Amino acid sequence: MSEADPMSENPRISENKMLLSRLGSILHLLSGTMGVSVLMAASTAMAARALGPESYGVLALVLTTGRIFERLIRFESWQPIIRFGLQPEIEADRDAMSQLFLLGLLLDITCALLAAALMLGVGYLILPVLGLDRSHFYLLAIFAPAIAFNVRGMPTAALRMAGKFKLLAYFQLFSAALRVLLAVVAWALDAPIGVFLAIWAAAQLIDTAIFAVLAARALREMNVANPLESEVRGILARFPGFMRFAWSTNASSALRTVTQEADTLLVGALGGPTLAGFYHLSKRFAKVAQQIGQQVQTVIYPDLARMWARQQFNSVSSVKIKTQISLAAISLLMLGTIALVGEPGVAWLFGAEFIPVYPLLIAQLVAVGLIMVAAPSRSTMLAMNRPGTVLAIAAASTVSFFAAGFALIPWLGAIGANLAHIVFSFVTVILLEICFWTVRPSGGGRQATAS
Repeated sequence: MSEADPMSENPRISENKMLLSRLGSILHLLSGTMGVSVLMAASTAMAARALGPESYGVLALVLTTGRIFERLIRFESWQPIIRFGLQPEIEADRDAMSQLFLLGLLLDITCALLAAALMLGVGYLILPVLGLDRSHFYLLAIFAPAIAFNVRGMPTAALRMAGKFKLLAYFQLFSAALRVLLAVVAWALDAPIGVFLAIWAAAQLIDTAIFAVLAARALREMNVANPLESEVRGILARFPGFMRFAWSTNASSALRTVTQEADTLLVGALGGPTLAGFYHLSKRFAKVAQQIGQQVQTVIYPDLARMWARQQFNSVSSVKIKTQISLAAISLLMLGTIALVGEPGVAWLFGAEFIPVYPLLIAQLVAVGLIMVAAPSRSTMLAMNRPGTVLAIAAASTVSFFAAGFALIPWLGAIGANLAHIVFSFVTVILLEICFWTVRPSGGGRQATAS
């Protein structure tokens, strides 16, 4: 349906052949991710220099509030779409595939609108808790459209299943470049914080629109009927278990969001906007490494699902381990690069008043490196149809994060949140590995029962 399937041959030979065939896709995704990341770093640096630590902290808190509601509500519908869409009886049925994508699209739209409404309603109430004033509500209103129209799950599934990894790699470059150009203008005009926030919102809306157009093209190339013309009646009954899988991945994603986004709000509540801005900067740059891990998973997840469905259990283990080794090497390279750049690099990029970001960045990169190593295990567990296990591990890791965070942030300040992330990541790695090697069948055995 998309590209040639190397896994249709002998498992041992095809495993390495699959990895080689995906190497080009991975390199495209890495180069695209690095390009987008450089542009995002440039626009972030301009905003930080133009606004200063305190105002940039306000910007960070508003952006984080929007992202939290978006990610708490969304269902990551691409995961169940791929999970169900790769079943042979569905993959071969043009109308069934169309209806499956429609189900994901309806879920995406509902969640996006609900997230925007909650951001405005609840966000207004919690502004004083975050160290902000209710007069800052207009900033939430500026960013709300970007949340309301951020439909991502179904388009992601379409592009991944069609093997459009080059498009996934490079389509975001346009909106990222536009944001840099607009940020330059805003900086030159000494624009206020509302203008910078409007630039961020406009870039995200443009990015979403491009994503939707590319997804529509991918569906046509896969010979999938237009989802908007599919029948809505009986859609859930046609895919039993879809919503159960979606709820599990949503809950797991929500728990990750609590640690990966709400931590900025926690730092703001305990230390004020300036510390929140420092912490947010360290996370934005460490996120470059994390995005690389996510892009690599983009390539291997459909193959893991196919291998598991065909009971090629040794190949599943081998691909997981090789991917983990590669991601560990990338994370060490990035950590070493930042260590060499040091505080002078931070001062050159953001200004001398942002030098306190450096130790936060080093600590956050350690945490992100651990999460990158854990990511293939998480994808593998989902491919094995064990979202409940992933959810339980996310819950345990979240408890460890907040236990460490509440103990360390009052004592150490913003870096306490970075150290809490290291605890979270370490617990995640250990529990995922224990669960994977416990439930994994032997190479020729029967497929494990789904949890």
